[in-house]
Amino acid sequence: MEETISLKELFLTLKKRLGLISIITALAVLVSGIISYFFLTPIYQASTQILVNQAKNDQSAYNVGEVQTNLQLINTYNVIIKSPAILDIVNDELELGMSAHDLNQKITVQSEQNSQVVNILVQDENPAQAVLIANKIAAVFQKEIVDIMSVDNVKILAKANVAENPAPIKPQPLLNIAIALVVGLMAGVGLAFLLEYLDNTIKTEQDIEKQLGLTVLGTITTIDDQVNSQRRSERTSRGGVRANGLEK
Repeated sequence: MEETISLKELFLTLKKRLGLISIITALAVLVSGIISYFFLTPIYQASTQILVNQAKNDQSAYNVGEVQTNLQLINTYNVIIKSPAILDIVNDELELGMSAHDLNQKITVQSEQNSQVVNILVQDENPAQAVLIANKIAAVFQKEIVDIMSVDNVKILAKANVAENPAPIKPQPLLNIAIALVVGLMAGVGLAFLLEYLDNTIKTEQDIEKQLGLTVLGTITTIDDQVNSQRRSERTSRGGVRANGLEK
């Protein structure tokens, strides 16, 4: 026999476990806030732009074939920028004291579709160092690409600068807290329904019909002892009044 659950039963289950759901959600938000504000290290980002373009000796318009060639070269340049041939020089000149692999993890190279502009993004715990690394990568790449590819078609379009009050790009505490809120609610609701599903105790007439397949003919209502005592006292007082009336 298939079991169906009505919206009313779902609502009653949520209402019954509302305290549990609230506690789990609050704990998730609290833990997320503590970790985001006190344990995660702020990471700053600096970016510089380079332009891939053939040098022109005259004032004529750009050739479409040359532009397409530059666009195809950008994919190769994106790989070269993050290669040890460039990063080892950057590491030595800035005396970073890290391997090319570790420096590679801090760098992201992006290029817009059908654009000759390449963005070099550097993330670091120190905003000033992120700026130094980004600018140095662009300068070293512009110099070394002449020997690597035997071409001189790279120009620095925009250098990275240190902002007056740099803001970290991560962590984002508010976003983490919002995610924790949603996850906490989902976990709390899921646990509430799980506990309700595992609870096989019989509480209502419907439970008897559902579990045993029997029809309920009648029920015995639970009467509070205090109500019984009050009713007895009322009967006793009424009996006393009647007795007094008879004596008169």
